Amino acid sequence: MRANYLFTSESVSEGHPDKVCDRISDEIVDLVYREAAKTGVDPWTVRIACETLATTNRVVIAGEVRLPPSLMKTDKNGNEVINPAKFKSAARKAIRDIGYEQDGFHWKTAKIDVLLHSQSAHIAQGVDKAADSSNSEGAGDQGIMFGYACKETPDLMPAPIYYSHKILQLLSAARKKGEGDVGKLGPDAKSQVTVRYVDGKPAEVASIVLSTQHLDENWDSKKVRQVVEPFIKEALGELKIAADCAWYINPTGKFVIGGPDGDAGLTGRKIIVDTYGGAAPHGGGAFSGKDTTKVDRSAAYAARYLAKNVVAAGLADRCTIQISYAIGIAQPLSIYVDLHGTGKVTEDEVEAAIRKVMDLSPSGIRRHLDLNKPIYAKTSAYGHFGRKAGRDGSFSWEKLDLVKPLKDALKA
Repeated sequence: MRANYLFTSESVSEGHPDKVCDRISDEIVDLVYREAAKTGVDPWTVRIACETLATTNRVVIAGEVRLPPSLMKTDKNGNEVINPAKFKSAARKAIRDIGYEQDGFHWKTAKIDVLLHSQSAHIAQGVDKAADSSNSEGAGDQGIMFGYACKETPDLMPAPIYYSHKILQLLSAARKKGEGDVGKLGPDAKSQVTVRYVDGKPAEVASIVLSTQHLDENWDSKKVRQVVEPFIKEALGELKIAADCAWYINPTGKFVIGGPDGDAGLTGRKIIVDTYGGAAPHGGGAFSGKDTTKVDRSAAYAARYLAKNVVAAGLADRCTIQISYAIGIAQPLSIYVDLHGTGKVTEDEVEAAIRKVMDLSPSGIRRHLDLNKPIYAKTSAYGHFGRKAGRDGSFSWEKLDLVKPLKDALKA
């Protein structure tokens, strides 16, 4: 590993067009889980893979689902079809909460099309009953998933993505309070932080990029910087801002037209923002809009959970974990651990310990992390990792309850 270098990560706000779509897709996942619980449907049977497209005053929701009866209706021919009403309502509530009330994209007037259809029977047969175990679900798809953790920040996340997220989170909270000039910012924003590493550790911020929508057309870049700079400095906390730090605040000038009115959005286009900001590998699968039989989501959560606990247990300063799956097969095909030369034990020992402390089949992950809940809308912006575990069960993959089991497994 290089000792001295620059590394950059970006984040985008909840009002970014792609994040609007992620939010709507995850609101629909939550809706399906809530309706299942309300109507007595087994949450283990929930299936959804929901994609959203957003553009000027238009939202299109598509994908495949297996739904509780409360989300269905009978058409004029007597056939059971999807009832779009609750899906449209969930989308409008999400857009309203994000803050879009502009002419080109308004929660009340946007046209919303719901094009969901039933899950493919060929996919269902592999998921419902795994080919390698009669008592377990199969993986919802093939693929590779990565988890990562390091000692750079309190939440064991890489510093550049950690601080990029934090800047936008603070600005969003202040914007929604509506106090002073910060209340005149719009929902759409992007941040980017370049960190200078010295001796392998974050030493200072070398450059800061922030582009944020503003509702006052008279504002220029200088005015925007006056408004946002205090929040940027608060977000960076004790991380030093270099004396020669380059600041680029709304570098192209005005940014009034934002969100899906300015640029179309799609679910799943911000997978590096959602994970580690490029500091770790990515298997290529998106998270939002998917139930957790889809290992793109659940196994990525499990890999982060395991990597974080490995680092928290003092077994390494950095840890990358890869897990691979085949569709319809319950157990992973491979588990790979890289401690990046920082390990206090060997990678082989950690791999063996991981297999002892957690069942990494889709059903094992769902059970261990208690994932069959409506907890996903809040994951749709500011990263799926490095967040605080909630009392509602959200971000359970950020818990550190595997530290002792891992240590015990290594002793055995």
